[in-house]
Amino acid sequence: MSQAPETSGEPVVTPARVIIGICLVAPFIAMLWVGSYAKTDPAFIGIPFFYWYQMAWVLVSTALTMIAYKLWQRDQRARRAPQGGAAK
Repeated sequence: MSQAPETSGEPVVTPARVIIGICLVAPFIAMLWVGSYAKTDPAFIGIPFFYWYQMAWVLVSTALTMIAYKLWQRDQRARRAPQGGAAK
């Protein structure tokens, strides 16, 4: 028979994980809320707002995904690190 995985007693929802979630959900919300950017003004170097807003979110989404990944790596390292105890 298999045994249930051990739980560490730490909370599953940490502040870092909340920030990770916000970083990953923000681009979806921004792009799904079409009414906020379905217009032509203000134009940027002759490009209507509708297009440059979406292209700007490509860059913002990349940065937010990178931040989320780095936070996830840091969170995983912290969870794997020995908690207290003497150094060997």
